[in-house]
Amino acid sequence: MSTAAVTTRAGARSAHLSSRGSGALALGAVTVWLSVIVVLPLAAVVVRSTDGGLDAFWTSVSSRQAVSALRFTLAVSLAVTAINAFAGTLIAWVLVRDEFPGKRAVNALIDLPFALPTIVAGLTLLALYGPTSPAGIDIAYTQAAVGLALLFVTLPFVVRSVQPVLMELDREMEEAATSLGASPATVFGRIVLPNLVPAIVSGCALAFARAVGEFGSLVLISGNIPFHTQVASVYIFKQLESDNPTGAAAVSVVLLLFSLVVLIGLRALEHRRSRHDGA
Repeated sequence: MSTAAVTTRAGARSAHLSSRGSGALALGAVTVWLSVIVVLPLAAVVVRSTDGGLDAFWTSVSSRQAVSALRFTLAVSLAVTAINAFAGTLIAWVLVRDEFPGKRAVNALIDLPFALPTIVAGLTLLALYGPTSPAGIDIAYTQAAVGLALLFVTLPFVVRSVQPVLMELDREMEEAATSLGASPATVFGRIVLPNLVPAIVSGCALAFARAVGEFGSLVLISGNIPFHTQVASVYIFKQLESDNPTGAAAVSVVLLLFSLVVLIGLRALEHRRSRHDGA
């Protein structure tokens, strides 16, 4: 074997070892970062929720007021997610496929809930749809107001998940189907929608997780009426104000489980569909 070949192999091996070393270092840094930012705080909440034992945990999460808040939170979050699945896809379609005056402004407006402090969103909605509404529409402290606030803060998720997929779709298949006599509804249902489903599912999962844990936009407009408009996040806040951190942590763990179950379930469906499409 020549000296040049030996040198080349040694260099390649050295580069491979260096790449493995840098990869291990990056993985270690990511693991430490996620542990500090995500895993340890969540573990601390779980541990705090069992300070009084499992009996105290169960008492906290099974009280009438806690169950009512959790049930209402789950129901309104699912309703908002379903609305977002339709409205978000429609908005993304319009932004990608249609041209109209002010399109750039509308596209930028979609991201406003990301940038606006949620307490400001709640105050704005209360001013517009509260007792002093200039439009004469007073829905403050009602379940409709809770749904409206959640629709506002979750608006971007489905839109921003679907929009890039629509932009990358090949229009030739749609044009071919249209030329063969397929109606617009058939083209959308059989060609476009199957490609959008994974993005819609991903956006819905993010929207649901945000809705379940939303606090700032609801604390003013919901009124926090027990057994009517009280959501779990505001209930947790009230438990902290009542010097009951263990009860607040217990309900927080249930919310965490809600989000995890939905996220894992939706991801599993998305993965199963991807495998089916690739088969």
